[in-house]
Amino acid sequence: MTGRKHFYKVLRRIFCAALLFSVVFTWYYLDRSIPDKVHIVAREEELFSLNLPLSASFESESTEVVVGNGTNIPQGQVRIDTGQPMTLYSDTQGSYKVGVKLFGLFQFKEMEVNVVDTRYAIPCGVPVGIYLKSDGVMVIGTGKITDSSGQEQEPAYGILKSGDYIEAIDGRDLDNKEQLIEAVNQAGANGSGSVALTIRRDGEEMNVSMDTVAAEDGTYKLGAWVRDDTQGIGTMTYLDLNGKFGALGHGISDSDTGQVVSIEDGALYETQIMGIEKGSAGKPGVMSGVIYYGPQSELGTVTANTEEGIFGVAGEELKSRIGGEALPIGYRQDVHEGEAFIRSSVSGEVKDYKIEIQKVDYSTAHKNKGMVIQVVDEELLALTGGIVQGMSGSPIIQDGKLVGAVTHVFVQDSSRGYGIFIENMLDH
Repeated sequence: MTGRKHFYKVLRRIFCAALLFSVVFTWYYLDRSIPDKVHIVAREEELFSLNLPLSASFESESTEVVVGNGTNIPQGQVRIDTGQPMTLYSDTQGSYKVGVKLFGLFQFKEMEVNVVDTRYAIPCGVPVGIYLKSDGVMVIGTGKITDSSGQEQEPAYGILKSGDYIEAIDGRDLDNKEQLIEAVNQAGANGSGSVALTIRRDGEEMNVSMDTVAAEDGTYKLGAWVRDDTQGIGTMTYLDLNGKFGALGHGISDSDTGQVVSIEDGALYETQIMGIEKGSAGKPGVMSGVIYYGPQSELGTVTANTEEGIFGVAGEELKSRIGGEALPIGYRQDVHEGEAFIRSSVSGEVKDYKIEIQKVDYSTAHKNKGMVIQVVDEELLALTGGIVQGMSGSPIIQDGKLVGAVTHVFVQDSSRGYGIFIENMLDH
């Protein structure tokens, strides 16, 4: 009997654990399946197919947005079962809320509905050189210093950390790392022995005090590796009708810390692609080129570097070069599995190459991984092997609409990668 009781006890625990896992997984899956935010065009009925594993009710909290099924009966609230599509419609531009209830009883989440006018943008697909000036001097890491007596010291350890931004030293604002080096040397030479730093960490400012160390080469140091700018080559995604651009579809991250660089400003410059190394299994390919810096080569200003890409204003020279017609914007509900095209100038001229959209994730969990794509165009496969570094930002066009941009390549299969919904880029 004791053995049987123990068996049933273990069985109950397994059942409870399995039930808990099922509830948590279902909750997570529903949260992923139902987007936090959607965009719809005013005076156009938008169809959504969410394929939920459980029934759910979508109820508009505002009379401006009508939620319906195929018949729009009843209006305002409709129970959506597995595989049944729903529609959203509004005459009025603005931002509204739609409540989501499980089984029509339990409040699950709120979905933000942004009603916009029809938007247009020109898909670009052209490579650009990118220069970003960080907002403060970025700390890459800390290290040891051999002082004038031959002893090793690490004064920054435990005080500064990777990803910090040094904004000021002894009350003086910093524009670049040269000013930091000069101020540290000046403090050491004056015999003060310490400096007061204003740093920004995870968006919050704080003040720290550090001792300078006289190094064996006669200079004074803090024992921190720093950087104040970054640069690279990427692809311009779109140019809107107001001259604003978006590029890359993901942020520019520091090569050492992996964090998206917080910028003060930046610029686009002319670039020339010199060669392409094809991708292979386990080794992504890359576009190599040269960036022409200088006032005469500047093509635009960069105002933001975010997880969804870099954004700014194009100069007149760049606007005059961008050809092609403006296309209507396709929102996430417009994207579907099947044929699409990416626009790129990897061959030296802007061309559209055929791809297949293999999977669409309508949630907002991964903002720059909303779709899985595969290059099927034989010409592009022969030229690059698929997607290579530098193609990030290549616009994705489906059904005559600009729907997204290439963001990442699969390391083990260079013909496949991720794309971002264009609406996530246009939010900036």
